[in-house]
Amino acid sequence: MIIRRMETGDAEAAAGLEAENFSEPWSVNSFLEEIGKDTSLYLVAYDGETLAGVCGLVTSFDEGEVLNVSVKKQYRKQGIALQMLQHLMQEAEGMGIQHFTLEVREGNVPARQLYEKLGFVCEGIRPNFYRNPTENAAIYWLHRQ
Repeated sequence: MIIRRMETGDAEAAAGLEAENFSEPWSVNSFLEEIGKDTSLYLVAYDGETLAGVCGLVTSFDEGEVLNVSVKKQYRKQGIALQMLQHLMQEAEGMGIQHFTLEVREGNVPARQLYEKLGFVCEGIRPNFYRNPTENAAIYWLHRQ
């Protein structure tokens, strides 16, 4: 598995992966916009020619908000999301990021367990944050200093 920064040529596959996994996926243009910003950091994980996963965050001062974590169904439960997030946070820390946050569907137990394994703590609930279907968001934070 190769984990590296996302490039423009990865955007179409990343959008396809989002469409497989989410009811409101990001578009190719959304990814292209984000990877073009100095305040964004996006990574992809490839198994040969197959995009196995994507993750990314946006930065503001010393905070990073994780916006995307997506792994192709056949690659789940192999530690790819964990590896991508570790790599993402390590690179972000090199950019001066000390605080990480994310929102996840309250009922997404596997994702919540992953974030907690990385040291994230649920610090609140955002009611009815998600649509299709409507669901609360659990708000997680991780502080490193």
